[in-house]
Amino acid sequence: MKIAVIGPGAIGGLVAGYLKHRGEDVFLVGRKEAVEAISKNGFEISGTRGDLKIKIDIVPKLGKKVDLAILTVKTQDIEKVIKENLAYLKNTIILTTQNGIQADKILAKYFSEEKIISSIVMFGSTYLGLNKIVHNFEGKWIIGRPFMKNDTKAEEIAVFLNKIFPVITTDDIAGMKWLKVFVNANNCLPALIGKSMQETFSNSELCKLSMRIWQEGLAIITKVGIKLVSLPDFPLERLEKLAALPLDESAKIFSGIMMNLSKEPLYGSILQSIKRNRLSEIDYINGAFVALAKEHSICAKLNGKLVELVHTVEKSKRFLDVKELIEKTKGL
Repeated sequence: MKIAVIGPGAIGGLVAGYLKHRGEDVFLVGRKEAVEAISKNGFEISGTRGDLKIKIDIVPKLGKKVDLAILTVKTQDIEKVIKENLAYLKNTIILTTQNGIQADKILAKYFSEEKIISSIVMFGSTYLGLNKIVHNFEGKWIIGRPFMKNDTKAEEIAVFLNKIFPVITTDDIAGMKWLKVFVNANNCLPALIGKSMQETFSNSELCKLSMRIWQEGLAIITKVGIKLVSLPDFPLERLEKLAALPLDESAKIFSGIMMNLSKEPLYGSILQSIKRNRLSEIDYINGAFVALAKEHSICAKLNGKLVELVHTVEKSKRFLDVKELIEKTKGL
């Protein structure tokens, strides 16, 4: 199988690097600066599986047909890379990996439903530089068809990718993606104060704020009638039980979970984007709650405020201190 991984960031670099390490026919597609750095110095992965230095091809645009294109750019960059590489993607299976629920809808404007396979990444990594990432923690890779039932092609790709991560297939990828929005929704807090997840969630007040994010999101989802589906290692019952507990109690439990995710400092995708001077995917995570609430005339004051604050940090490059963040979200 010939594979192109479009987007050599934290997830794309990890996937391409591990596939190449296993001897698979894979290459990267990335921006000019990434092409130069990876072509010259190779790609370095450290973390849970030890240190690897991998020589892998990288190009600025697709120049040949592939059997599978794994799309690992941020949601806001999907249309741009699709248009740039459309000539060589028309007859290719495309696998999305983005957080949020919009990636597959964007692809559906350009490709027929049988060309699109969706996925949820449960493993974690951190971007350190143009050719360096840390693999922070292991996790499963969930794969499913977003617009039709899983078929032999989806199963074939699942078996293939199982070589590098344990893969699970599902016929309810949409319900799982909405639950993953909750998993990612607290990434905005490290991004707002410019700290690692471990530093952020050692603070009990920020853990309480995290639980309030979940409570508001769950209220919106429940009113709209969206069915959430359990993820591997994150059952729906965990979200529901924590959201129902008193804040002091739920915050303590949540802190324990987050503090033990990774031995290495872990930075969420939103903060990683800000540090790279890029727009984050906040509009597709907490913004997903806000958009859904607006569509159904429901309030999403807290998540709406957090989206606004992240955009302010993106523009100003000034992080908030904890007291400032707590004050700005008080009473919402």
